Parts: sequence; structure tokens; C-alpha cells
Amino acid sequence: MKVHFIAIGGSAMHNLAIALHKKGFTVSGSDDEILEPSKSRLAKYGILPENIGWFPEKLTNSLDAVILGMHARADNPELLQAQKLGLKIFSYPEYIYEQTKDKIRIVIGGSHGKTTITSMILHVLNFHKIDCDYMVGAQLEGFDTMVKLTQSAKIAVIEGDEYLSSPIDRRPKFHLYFPNIAIISGIAWDHINVFPTFEIYVEQFRKFIQLISEKGTLIYCEKDEEVKKLGEAASGSLKKLPYGIPRHIIENGNTSLVGKTDQEKYPLRIFGEHNLMNLEAARLASAEIGVKDSQFFEAIASFKGASKRLEIVTQNDSTVVYKDFAHSPSKLKATTAAVKKQFPNRKLIACMELHTFSSLNEEFLQHYSGAMKEADQALVYFNPHTIAHKKLKPISKEQVLTAFGGENLTVYTDASALVSDLKKIDWNNKNLLMMSSGNFDGIDFKQLGDQLIA
Repeated sequence: MKVHFIAIGGSAMHNLAIALHKKGFTVSGSDDEILEPSKSRLAKYGILPENIGWFPEKLTNSLDAVILGMHARADNPELLQAQKLGLKIFSYPEYIYEQTKDKIRIVIGGSHGKTTITSMILHVLNFHKIDCDYMVGAQLEGFDTMVKLTQSAKIAVIEGDEYLSSPIDRRPKFHLYFPNIAIISGIAWDHINVFPTFEIYVEQFRKFIQLISEKGTLIYCEKDEEVKKLGEAASGSLKKLPYGIPRHIIENGNTSLVGKTDQEKYPLRIFGEHNLMNLEAARLASAEIGVKDSQFFEAIASFKGASKRLEIVTQNDSTVVYKDFAHSPSKLKATTAAVKKQFPNRKLIACMELHTFSSLNEEFLQHYSGAMKEADQALVYFNPHTIAHKKLKPISKEQVLTAFGGENLTVYTDASALVSDLKKIDWNNKNLLMMSSGNFDGIDFKQLGDQLIA
């Protein structure tokens, strides 16, 4: 099979390219910019394009498929050439389905928790040496790539993003996977540039449920009001498994699951009610493919968490520095509350960066009201240049203060000033939580953490 990638440098795209290369496909690709780590990883497997740019002459009738990345434009010269030649053009999710359509597909959807639940299932299967294909949105410890596709695996575990599939296919990605087993972890309005109302956003999850295979399984979080409504209204032919927070205890900053008796405890390396619910979803999905609870608990005890999901940057006896991908209001609330509950006797300094299109939108800002109220000190950073780059209406520090509310909040527009103020704090008996889908314009979290607790 010969496959060409248009926009091969993307995080998901380059991982799919590597997965197909490992499967024995002949892979080529193009992009107008390829950054690290994509560049080094493509080079390692010998599939890094020789030149940067678009080259329509690469598109010939010898290709079996063209995979179009979301970051290419509809007028991309290579895409236009592929269309002119009548080549088979797939979006990223379409091709994942094409490669897994004869397997049992577990698809994890939801506004938050997708990556963690997917990672948990993969960790358990890997622990017990159960072969599976997968696609996950983060680099996981013990896994070489974020995508794996094989001839032999009978199961595929797929993180189901609700964002658009490609420049010429405006369907949400998770509508294209047709799950046998589907999970919905929660619904909190996101991607407002694509789904302008909450109702339109919720409708995407209703459609996702309708696309579950006949006599398939829907696993849904009944603690989420919107998800519960959709789950209860779903077709009667589906097997429906609602879930909530499993029994657990917190002792000396450590969380354990509690079994059928109080003496039956399973220590965990993760914490927070949101993570415990993610774990419960992963347990139910694993059970659907034959993993016993005893096997699940044995494996999950060593799960450290997905990359950038309450990931420990550095720590000592009196301080832990975490980084987390949280950026939406619901994620900020859950993550901040989790750290505070885990360490009730330590002060929590929580920092977040307004970085996404939604978070920097003047109207959407109001949804952040009370999102960081659990923190003893809350710091919010945004870069006015990022707003200009996204062609959004400017926002002010005062607007952010008003939107978040609370007496514990400070707003920054200069990352160096934020770092300077963090360095002035006495970190004894305090924890730091850094939350962003970016990096606060270049902050090295590890270096900063080490400096703070030195």
C-alpha cells in the first residue's frame, strides 16, 4: 500500500504515518512546517520529507490513499491535485476506521477525560499482554507511538475527539469511528468556533450514541447531568452501563480504591474524583472485552497518569509541582479541587493559561466564574499577541478578573512577571498546579519546579 500524507507534521498525523510505516506501508508526506518532536520522529523512521512545502507532483495514480490533515487548507495544491486525479482521499479519523473496521472498537468520547480513560485501558491491556490497536492523544509511558495498527489485533482502543475531521469534511472525528463499545465521560461546552451554541455541541454526542453498532455498549457518566440525559434516552437495543465515583479512601495524600469490604484496598498512583470516575469507565470497558476486575485492579495500581494530566513535574517532602492539560472551566474546577482535596493541609497555588480559541473569547470568559475558587491563590495568564493571532477581540485584565471572580485571583499578561512572582513565594507546605494546553509562552516546567523547591 502506498499512502501520502498532506500535512504530515501534525501530532496525530505523524504518529499515524509512523504506524502505517511499521505496518509495512510505503509512506510519503508533505508539510509547510514540521516542528519537534514530529521532525525527529519522522526522520528516525526515514519518512521525513526531504523539503518543506507542497509538491503536487508527489500526487500520482500510483497512490492507494491520500490522508488529509486538519491543518491543510481546502485550496492546498496537493489536495487539488489529488482531487483532479480522482484519488481516494481520507481524513485522519476515516483512515483509522478503515484500518480497524473488522475489529472490536472501543471509542472514548467526552469533553474531558478522554485521553486518561484511553490511557488507562491501554495500560491494563499492555500489563496483561493483550494485543490491541490504538489511537491516543498523548505520548504514553511504555508506548512507542500514539497510534498502533496491526493485522493481528482483534481490539482497537480509540480516543474520540469531537473536533472537525478535515478541511473538506466538517464532521466531528468521533462520528467516523462507529464504536462497538462507546464511552462518554462528560459534556462541557468547548470548540465554540465550530459549535456556536451549547445545544449544537450536545447534539454531536447524541449523534455519537446513534452511531454505536447494533447491540453495542454505551458506558456513560451518570454524575454529568447532560450525559445522564443522553444515556437514559438512548436506544433500548444498547447495553447501557452508567457509572459514578467508585468507593475510595484518602490517607496521607494517597488514594486507594475500596473493594467489597473495607479491608479490601487497592492503592493508586492517581487521585481526584474526576480520575476515579475515569478509572471506573476504563474498568467497565475492560470488562466488556473480558478483563476480570481482579486483573484490572492489579494493573491499574501502577498507572501513573497520562502525559500532562496531573503529571508530577518535581516534588520534595513539603511541595509537589504538577502540570495539567486543563483549560476549560470544568477541567479547571475538577483538577484544582482534586489537588486541594488530596492535600487539605497544604496551600495550593494554581496557575492557568488562557490559550485556546474558546478561552480567549470575550463571551465565553463568563463560563470561568468560580473555576479556581478551591485554590488558595489563583493566577491567570494570557498573551495579548495570541489573541491578535487568533483574530479575536482583545480582552483586558479587568474582564478576566470579573469573569473568574474571587478574592484570590491575580491576572498576568507577561509570563516573566508570573515566573518572577512564583520565585518570591516560600514553597514550604504548598503545592503548585500549572494548567494549560500550551506552555505559558515557553516556560520550562521542570526547570521552574526545580528552582522553586531547591
